[in-house]
Amino acid sequence: MDWGMENRIAKLIKPESGRAVWLAIDHGYFLGAVSKLEKPGETVKPLLAFADAIMLTRGVLRNCIDAKNSPAVILRVSGGNSIIGEDLSKEAITTSIKEAVRLNAAACAFSIYVGAKYEHQTLLGLANLINEAQEYGIPVLAVTAVGKELAKRDARYLSLSCRIAAELGAQLIKTYYCENFEKVVNSSPVPLVIAGGPKLRTERDALQLAYDAVQQGAVGVDMGRNIWQSDNSLAIIQAVRHIVHENASVSQAQELFDSLKN
Repeated sequence: MDWGMENRIAKLIKPESGRAVWLAIDHGYFLGAVSKLEKPGETVKPLLAFADAIMLTRGVLRNCIDAKNSPAVILRVSGGNSIIGEDLSKEAITTSIKEAVRLNAAACAFSIYVGAKYEHQTLLGLANLINEAQEYGIPVLAVTAVGKELAKRDARYLSLSCRIAAELGAQLIKTYYCENFEKVVNSSPVPLVIAGGPKLRTERDALQLAYDAVQQGAVGVDMGRNIWQSDNSLAIIQAVRHIVHENASVSQAQELFDSLKN
């Protein structure tokens, strides 16, 4: 592995633990101003010290994040779709590799929609991005999107999506946790992180999700709504870190959360 690529991945997945806690705030690229993310800079400012990386678009990065106080950047470089558009899978490159270099991105993120109407477009888009990013030593995070079809989040489908992304050359993959998640992990020769998905009913549910995922082979989490939509966002991100980086049990993480919450 080239030095630059290895160095960037080490910023994303901590060598000390081999694990990662990322904070996703890129939802606005297709959802608009999500609840509690209307002013992303204000929402995430106190959380940044506890995130190994932050996943976001160039617009939010430039306008809302302090360049002197930012964790590693996973730059969302795909878009062109919206929640009210023809099809969420109609997504393509929106941000150039040169822009990623200017913004000192540690990785670029691109969504693929296996089995969807625009599958071919997104898979070729991922492959082309990997070709360009390789020239600059920038890893690519493939995101196995499912659009509005949440029922697709099963081991068979996610294993297929993750393996295709790895075969195309993605260095990292973001996917969903599911029943028989070990099958998904075993299908991929590259590290997997799991998405938090929609806000869960309780913070303990989010802790259980993080615990189950890393116990079954994920290298970490890329959570958004389950962190910054919580009324105790500072407490929950630290409790998730306790699980991911320190191998805490759910009960131990819950105790930490309870001691930190408002």
